[in-house]
Amino acid sequence: MRRAFLITAFIIAVASSALSQTIAITNGKVYPVSGPPIPNGTVLIRDGVITAVGSNLNLPANAQRIDATGKIVTPGFINSLTELGLIEIDQVRSTNDSSAKGSNNIAANFRVWDGLNPASTVFAPTRSEGVTTVIVVPQGGLISGQAAAIDLISGHAPDIVRRPAVAMVAQVGNANSAGTSARGELIGKLRTLFDDVIFYQANRTNFDRAGTRSLTASKADLEALIPVIEGRMLLIIEANQMNEIDAALALAHDYHLKLAIAGGAEAWLSADRLATARVPVLTGAMNNIPDSFATLNQRQENAAILRRAGVPVILVGNSDDDESRFNARNIKYEAGSAVAYGMNYDDALRAVTLAPAELFGLGDRIGSLQPGRDANVVVWSGDPFEFSTQVEHVFVRGREAKEPSRQDMLIERYKPRR
Repeated sequence: MRRAFLITAFIIAVASSALSQTIAITNGKVYPVSGPPIPNGTVLIRDGVITAVGSNLNLPANAQRIDATGKIVTPGFINSLTELGLIEIDQVRSTNDSSAKGSNNIAANFRVWDGLNPASTVFAPTRSEGVTTVIVVPQGGLISGQAAAIDLISGHAPDIVRRPAVAMVAQVGNANSAGTSARGELIGKLRTLFDDVIFYQANRTNFDRAGTRSLTASKADLEALIPVIEGRMLLIIEANQMNEIDAALALAHDYHLKLAIAGGAEAWLSADRLATARVPVLTGAMNNIPDSFATLNQRQENAAILRRAGVPVILVGNSDDDESRFNARNIKYEAGSAVAYGMNYDDALRAVTLAPAELFGLGDRIGSLQPGRDANVVVWSGDPFEFSTQVEHVFVRGREAKEPSRQDMLIERYKPRR
């Protein structure tokens, strides 16, 4: 028993020392995002939190120093539209927890993080490419369910979830998946649903005793949609075609919704409307090949045009489903492509760091390098948007992630030996 006690005490002591570790990343070009770049800058981390950012800082004698000379230091990247940890193998149904059937294709009460796999093999390679936080989103139906923000760390699901219920996800483009045959019918169903939520909110008591007309959604789904109707929860609507985006804007105006557009292949055609309504667009820049009638006018300058018009832009993958499921790490290439096609560099960096953090209510904790923020920090060998740049250090919540990915282990296993 004494031996077990000593072992336990040792483990606790090691864990405590890791938490109280002081780290100084020195001499790098620091991009705080919330302010201008700092040449020969230093980021000081203590107890998992950034305590100082600047040049010529007085460093504690016990600080572990990481020399970033000739390197770039940024906040950890945020991919705002992924299914990481929800799908492991596309063709194996038991590993797919990204969608729920719901009643009448309405699954507002579906909490996608309840099915999160904290042991996902995709976390490590994504983190190794500088992504420290992702927004995991549900898919399918009219109302897909609720999204959550997670940090790419090891642990149990409750430890990984940074914030649950950061948004409700819906769509107005795929009539078939929503159980309708036309977009107009789909929009009508959404309006009916929102009217029912308002009616339910005003008639809860009568509804509970079956004293009202029937409604289009279950009690649990109606309850889950109340924060959306009240404008307290972000509603992400997947819309690509110009008329779909206009319909989403009309819905947001009529019901006073806090709206964001996901996909937005033709959003550049509605740039002025989106800017006037201050509606953010989650879109990418690596693909201009239409995969449906709704994306005929997709172009790689989309993000740049939207940003020049004053639309808040969050960069996400737009190549294919694989980019959101298994290759969320490619977000840096989306940003690089956006810059190549006319987007301002600082805007692109903000679009994968502070802009999504602010959109999902996380801007006071992550997305920038400021004192008091959680230490999600990446040290890059060069420009993070260049294809050949390597990640040299990744800190998530102040701890350096050194866990090798499955890909690293396979490379090591099959490396030629002398």
